[in-house]
This record gives sequence, C-alpha cells and structure tokens, in this order.
Amino acid sequence: MSQSLAPALEPGASAAAHDDLLYRKVSLRIIPFLFLCYVVSFLDRINIGFAQLQMKHDLGFSDAMYGLGAAVFYVGYVLCEVPSNMLLARFGARRTFTRIMLLWGIASVGMMLVSKPAHFYALRFMLGVFEAGFFPGIVLYLTYWYPARRRAAVLSIFFAGVAVAGVLGGLVSGWIMRDMGGVLGLFGWQWMFVIEGAPAIVLGLLAAFYLVDGPQHATWLTAAEKAQLIAQRDEDRRPSSAAHSSRSFVQALRNPRVYLFAFIYFSLTCASLTLNFWMPLMIRDFGVHDVLAISLYTVIPNAIGAVGLILIARHSDRRGERRRHFAVCTIGGGVALSLLTLHLSSFPAMLAILSLAAVLIFAALPIFWTVPSGYLSGTAAAAGIALISSIGITSGIVSPWVIGLIKTHTGSMDNALYLLTALLFVSGVALLLGVPKDVKHV
Repeated sequence: MSQSLAPALEPGASAAAHDDLLYRKVSLRIIPFLFLCYVVSFLDRINIGFAQLQMKHDLGFSDAMYGLGAAVFYVGYVLCEVPSNMLLARFGARRTFTRIMLLWGIASVGMMLVSKPAHFYALRFMLGVFEAGFFPGIVLYLTYWYPARRRAAVLSIFFAGVAVAGVLGGLVSGWIMRDMGGVLGLFGWQWMFVIEGAPAIVLGLLAAFYLVDGPQHATWLTAAEKAQLIAQRDEDRRPSSAAHSSRSFVQALRNPRVYLFAFIYFSLTCASLTLNFWMPLMIRDFGVHDVLAISLYTVIPNAIGAVGLILIARHSDRRGERRRHFAVCTIGGGVALSLLTLHLSSFPAMLAILSLAAVLIFAALPIFWTVPSGYLSGTAAAAGIALISSIGITSGIVSPWVIGLIKTHTGSMDNALYLLTALLFVSGVALLLGVPKDVKHV
C-alpha cells in the first residue's frame, strides 16, 4: 500500500505537527478496519436484545430461560478472555483477530439453528468463548501504536462503535424481523442472525491480509516513522516514580489497583450493558409497541451517545485529565438513570433522559480504559487489561439475571435503576479516590 496516507512531513514543521501527521497516518490505516470489526462484534452481541421481541414467543422460551441464555455468553467470555489476550501477546494481533472473528461469525450465524433451550445456551456460550479477547486485544493493540496521551480519543472511536452498533441494530434488526419472517420458511429472528453474523466471517478473512502485529511490521511506514512510534510508545513504558509499571503477569495479579479497576469496570458495564440489552423493552414501556418503531427509536439514544462520547473523550485528551471527567460521566449518568423512574407521561422527555444516560455512561468507557493501560506494560499489560476486562464483564452474567428477577418480582425496573445509580456513583468516587491525581495522563 502507498505510504501517502497522510500529507508529507515537512522538515521545517514543529515536532508536534510531525507527531500529528504521523498519528493521522497510522489512524487512517488501522482504525477504520478495527472500528468496523468492533461494530460487527458488538452488533452480534446485542442483537439478542432485539431478537427477544420475537424469539421468546416463537420458541416458547420463558423470561428466565432467555435471561440465562443472555448471561451464558459472558461465562464463556470471562473464562477465555485472559488466555486469548496472552495468545495475542505471544502470536500477534493478525492471527489472533483472524481466529476470533472467523469463529464468532460462525457461532453467530449458527444461532439461526436454535430450536430448544439447550441449543440456545450452548451457542451463546460458544459465542462468548470465541469472541473473548477481542476487546481487550484492541486495547492492548492500540498501546503498540499510541502513547497514553492520545489513547482516550482513539478509544472513544471504538466505544462510539457500541453506539453505532445500536444504531445499526435499530435500523436493520427491526426491519429484518418484521419483513423477512416467512422467507424460505425461516423466522425473522433467524434471518437477523444470519445477515448480521456473516460480516464477521468476511472480516476475519480480510484481517489475515490487512493487519500487522505492530509498527515494526508496517510496510506502509518509513524506517524513521517506525522508530518514532516505537520510541514514543516505549517512553510510556518506562517505570514511573510511583512504580506503577509492572513487568510480569504475576506482578499484575498482585497489583491491588487491577482489582480496583475491575470493580469500577464492573459497575460501569452493569449500566452500559443494561442500556444495550434492555433499551428496546424500556422504549416499549414508554408506550411504543410496534417492533419496527421500537427498533427505530433505539437509534436516537445510540446516535446521540456516539457523538457525545467522542466529544467528551477528546475534551479529556485536550485537558490531559481523566479522574474528574470519569466522575462527572458516571455520577451524571446515574442521575439520568434515576430520573427514568419518574415515568413521565411525555414520551419525548423520557427519550431525552434515556439519551442523556447513554451519552454519559458510554463516554465514561473510553476515559476509563486510558487509566489502567497507563499503569501496566509488557506481559503485565496483556494479562492486566484482560483480567480487568474479565472480572468487570462478569456484569454480563450478573446484570441480566438480577434485573430480570427485580422486574419479575416488582413489575418494573425502578429498583434495578436505583441499584445501577448507586454503582455508578461508587465507581466515580472510587476512581477519584483510588488513583492519584499527580499520575501522568490521569
């Protein structure tokens, strides 16, 4: 590929301008492809929330069966996330991402074959096993290319992918389920799994040829550009005076802040996964009952969230500050969730509150992930990031089950929203108090 992906670096330009042009060149080469892969991965993860509008009825699944199937995904995910990230560190990003995408694509398409609860549980578990390591792999992979001061803006693009997946799911899933039901004798939800799962297989094949394992393997960079990227990356990895740069897997496991970060991520993902999984039912509770209309209304909070999180993350990068930005997002997001319990008669007002919650909760995610990646390096980065993600993402096992129980016993999600509000408050305070403000880029 041509090396002219960005304007040529002029000899007289400032060092900052040289850096900006170089990182723009890197971003144009690797970010669009990874972003597309991440959108597809999250679409394959959250389309189960849209499928429930039909699948439970068509197969005779109870709410408890469906909630268990949604949670089983995260059992496989948690069990395999650390090993997957360790394999990435050993065998490289290209082979790891290729393997992950091919296998999860096959499992996602295979969801069309579900006819009984056992099939549902098994395929959801395998989907979690196959997709494990993809997100922490992206976080680790970006540390190979970008110094800490640039990561929030880059990570915000991927977390915008969560919202973009929600937008695509809203635009496409409802249409597929409503208009393709009966085609070739298949249910609408079966077509949805096939159409939304197949792109992962194609992208997995492309990844084998398109991705490289790091700057040193990038034929589209000059020798000087490679050296500059590696030097700036390695500068971040030098031990700090606070001795936060752990050098081994064992040291990462013994680092108490890894578990603090895991708790914060658990609290945050309880809220974000609730939005992803329950948003269609929340909107139905606002008074909308048509499947296509519900899916289209989910586009609004997700689209606003995508734009908002990028703007907030970039502001965090410009200010070089993480702790207060994170606390404002989590505490503000908690307030917004609690306001949903007012059950206002105005549909636009309720949708606006839901959109505000989506913006703040989604924006907290990229800001959070810049912090642990600044504490860990080398083998500890692969293990530590995956461990934080693995422990934190157990929210996917706990959250659907607990919220389902609350909704079953009380008839509403109000108590669940209060619980999520408390978790968000605690996570914001925990990062403020648990991370020293004088640590660089934090």
